[in-house]
Amino acid sequence: MSLRHALLGLLSERPASGYDLLKLFDTSLANVWPATQSQVYTELAKLAAAGLVAVASEGPRGRKEYALTDDGLVELRHWMTETGPQRAVRSDILLRVFFLGVLTPEQARSYLDDLARMSEREHDDLRQLKESIDGGDDSLTVHGLIALEYGLRFNAMRREWAGWAAAQIR
Repeated sequence: MSLRHALLGLLSERPASGYDLLKLFDTSLANVWPATQSQVYTELAKLAAAGLVAVASEGPRGRKEYALTDDGLVELRHWMTETGPQRAVRSDILLRVFFLGVLTPEQARSYLDDLARMSEREHDDLRQLKESIDGGDDSLTVHGLIALEYGLRFNAMRREWAGWAAAQIR
């Protein structure tokens, strides 16, 4: 996934300013694909130059609201249907697991216990986020909740796995 496609996807729902998009990232995509203010504004400029978004309106203090163009929708649909998802191959967490043997058994179990607690915290954060979402029937809400459920289930699995793994350390 790229920031380009994340922005095109958000703009497929409705026009938005860079500030609006940053707020959407914070409330919906931050756990999946975080982005900084400078990244969002730089990418919006690139998308506009490529004709994938257009400035729909301008407001006070240079505020621009961007809208998805027909070409932008074609690009988003192409990315969704014609390219396969990238498999994340790097995991700092699992790389450390491979080398737990250099630690004492107590240190290795402590690492795994910390991982279980981290997973529990992340699960709790996502659960609170889910409870704070007003049940809308717009596409971003419906599909965002599906993605959020993935995060909930993943953290529950990782927490359970870390407990199991800690029990394997002798």
